[in-house]
Amino acid sequence: MKITNKDKQNISIKSVLMVTVVFVVLGLTGCQQEGPAEKMGQKLDRSIENAEQKIGKEINEVRKSLTDKSEESIQYLDDSVITLDVQAAILNDPLLEVSDIKVTTVNGIVQLSGMVDSQELVDRAAEVASAQKDVRSVENNLIVKVVLAE
Repeated sequence: MKITNKDKQNISIKSVLMVTVVFVVLGLTGCQQEGPAEKMGQKLDRSIENAEQKIGKEINEVRKSLTDKSEESIQYLDDSVITLDVQAAILNDPLLEVSDIKVTTVNGIVQLSGMVDSQELVDRAAEVASAQKDVRSVENNLIVKVVLAE
């Protein structure tokens, strides 16, 4: 049997095809296996996701804390304004202007304390305080001075 150029070409083509098929199969098999770089990439991706979640939680906590602090500050300022309004109203009232009345406000609740000369002044102070803007209620702890006869 004599081998011709055509036979040699067919053998070469078959050999090339066989080698190509083997490389393709090996290449695809290699793609399915995870190497150290792929595993490291997956770990890095998971670490980034965890960090994003933690940062997100911390940002929400900071946001809530700032909101709470802001609300507290606003309430403190509101209470200070109420206290000043009540003190000014007491000083401008002709019956109460000489009285020694201490005014404090917490969450819109005004507390009056000190000593006055009569029950009428106790009642008048509560009336004046409750008439001021943003006063939710009045705790009247005023005491009537007792005058001892000589």
